[in-house]
Amino acid sequence: MIPFEKENLGSDNKRALIVHPDMASLSQSALEHRLEEAVGLALAIGLVATDARYYSVRNPKPATLFGSGQVDQIAGIMKENSATILIVDGSLTAIQQRNLEEKIDVKVIDRTGLILEIFGARAATAEGRLQVELAHLDYQAGRLVRSWTHLERQRGGFGFLGGPGETQIESDRRMIRDRMAKLRKDLAHLRKTRALHRERRQRAPWPVVALVGYTNAGKSTLFNRLTGADVFAEDLLFATLDPTMREFPLPGYDKAILSDTVGFVSDLPTQLVAAFRATLEEVSAADIVVHVRDISHEATDAQAMDVRQILLDLGVSGEAGEGPPVIEAWNKIDKISSDDPQYARISPPLPENVCTISAQTGAGVDTLVNLIAKTLSEGYKCEEVTIAAADGKRMAWLHENGRVLSSEQKSDDLILAVEMSPRNWGRYHALD
Repeated sequence: MIPFEKENLGSDNKRALIVHPDMASLSQSALEHRLEEAVGLALAIGLVATDARYYSVRNPKPATLFGSGQVDQIAGIMKENSATILIVDGSLTAIQQRNLEEKIDVKVIDRTGLILEIFGARAATAEGRLQVELAHLDYQAGRLVRSWTHLERQRGGFGFLGGPGETQIESDRRMIRDRMAKLRKDLAHLRKTRALHRERRQRAPWPVVALVGYTNAGKSTLFNRLTGADVFAEDLLFATLDPTMREFPLPGYDKAILSDTVGFVSDLPTQLVAAFRATLEEVSAADIVVHVRDISHEATDAQAMDVRQILLDLGVSGEAGEGPPVIEAWNKIDKISSDDPQYARISPPLPENVCTISAQTGAGVDTLVNLIAKTLSEGYKCEEVTIAAADGKRMAWLHENGRVLSSEQKSDDLILAVEMSPRNWGRYHALD
């Protein structure tokens, strides 16, 4: 159980109890990390956790998930801590959520609902708000099981002889479906706009570098250091939601574009992954992906596995022919002392695609930039192309994006031997 200093809790703050249903028989350290993350999620939306506990749930109850004795114990802890919100760090069905609210007489939120609330509070752009609203409605659509008095049937037909019409709950579901259809249409338009922007960037000679990683791994801090931007960066889960792009200097290139994306988290709600697919597609369209890891965190390997799984779902695996290459930036080395168990891990030799950095102090950032440039230049291949001798624009593009090894003029054409990266060859052929 995580200790809490109750005397530091302000009376004005919304007090919450966090419980984790352990249905996978996790280890003690894994449970502690899971509770710690849940506390951080609650804090990200302004909730103060008065306590956080886990309960072994071997046989989930269809009505309440937890056993009756566990529910009574949770109710007692809620009363003892004067908590008004129960956060269940897992998934609840609509019936389980309603029954727990009735038995404990408090507001109940599951992990999906909590993350959706955070995203709803953080969405700053029009696109972000549309995506969050769609995810919210998708989540709520199956939870219209309220026992409100207005759920009786509405009168249908005309005049006084109309028969029974649709129930209020059916009306609510219909309105949600209609709103979701409109949001999907708006997002489809935005998706096309993003695709056009990506196509325009692909025609330009500048490589795109996407930062990905677990939430609070330090992506925004690294983004600010590389670009000189002032993106909001705090020691807070999901501090950044809306993707941001800025240019930054890269050796061997005129300039490059750096993209900061939303942080990932374990058990990321499927509604969010679906709603944010247009945004996350920016990752798969990048020339290289930098996976930023908080190497000082005890659960860094588990966090990395969660990120890799989401990247795999997006079609980004780092393997040849399967999306852009992926390199890892092991961040927050300034938090690791010489007697830390992780110290030996960050000592040389390191894997070829790994670089240790501190985005906060700047240590190792120059090495990371050089690794990005080196990785981008790997896999270059030589092709022979024929262009019109008068096509100065295409000639300039080839010189900017690759190396022209030889040039031979035949009649009004030029035959060039050019060496470029596979991604740039794709861009070149898209010019036709």
